[in-house]
Amino acid sequence: MWKDHEVQVDSILIANQSDTFVTNKVLEANLEYGGIPGDLHFGLTKLAGARETMYKRGTEIFNRRQISIVSAEECDLVAEKLGVERILPEWLGANIVLRGFQDLTRLTPGSRIVFPSGAGILCEGENLPCTQPGMVIQEQYPDKPKMAARFVKLALGCRGIVGIVERPGKIFTGNKAKVVVYNPPGQPCGV
Repeated sequence: MWKDHEVQVDSILIANQSDTFVTNKVLEANLEYGGIPGDLHFGLTKLAGARETMYKRGTEIFNRRQISIVSAEECDLVAEKLGVERILPEWLGANIVLRGFQDLTRLTPGSRIVFPSGAGILCEGENLPCTQPGMVIQEQYPDKPKMAARFVKLALGCRGIVGIVERPGKIFTGNKAKVVVYNPPGQPCGV
């Protein structure tokens, strides 16, 4: 069961500086298996960290966070919840900002985002908030106390998604893209 939504690519960003996850805007990007070449999170595999506690830290595992996607609407919502003027996607380490799908974080795993070039991203689920972006936000609003902890709590459910490149291709700022929502039938699997 699939339902389509049209969205616009508001911006494309890349984390291409070795000392930070904060991203920089670019006009276009090549999506390859593994993500965006040159991006901090590029690669088919990664080393297990704090989010993969079932593995010994440093164990090589599949990279489910090749691409980070946020919606402009959810960034505005997080800013409102935090009581600040704005939250820039760059501060969150986002790679793609979509406009026109305000519940992006609730996108079910297995859903896809397909671009005019035929490039496709497979949704792997919510990008859970962590303190690193919260600390960047804190730097922007030094008069707001405990921003890192508040971000983790208040951005839950509206922080965006992570995904993997399912089909390579070029994407451009301003592209219209199709979000194909996977809505699996609610039947038990028999286990």
